[in-house]
Amino acid sequence: MSATKLILTQEVNGLGSAGDTVEVKGGYARNYLLPRGLAIVATRGAEKQVESLRRARAARDVRTLEEAQAVAARLSGLTVTLPARSGDGGRLFGRITTADVAAAVTAAGGPELDRRRIELPSSIKSVGTHTVTVRVHPEVNVPVTLDVVAG
Repeated sequence: MSATKLILTQEVNGLGSAGDTVEVKGGYARNYLLPRGLAIVATRGAEKQVESLRRARAARDVRTLEEAQAVAARLSGLTVTLPARSGDGGRLFGRITTADVAAAVTAAGGPELDRRRIELPSSIKSVGTHTVTVRVHPEVNVPVTLDVVAG
């Protein structure tokens, strides 16, 4: 198998962030990254696009470790309640997504979070207390307690 040089357009867990140039196996690029729009083939013209992606990422990312720790402090003291439609026995109609968690954190008075930075341990499909992890910075992960209630 030959390696393919790509530029990531979005963050891919275990591979890199938007704007990073990576080398991956041909099948992974052809069958997963390129069809989903997660990467583009690295060419001279694409290098110009990379620069704009890096600028956008820099504006969106938390700049320093101190800022990340300040955001983590705000998140750690936060109680997040998320109402969801449920049936008998506390089973939800559908599931809780990272976008739902991000909106609930903002509504509870927390900082605005990027949904791609929220990691769900598994699908949340029941009423109760669940713990999700927020990657504020590459070195700072914050567990957030999410209370899913019938509503």
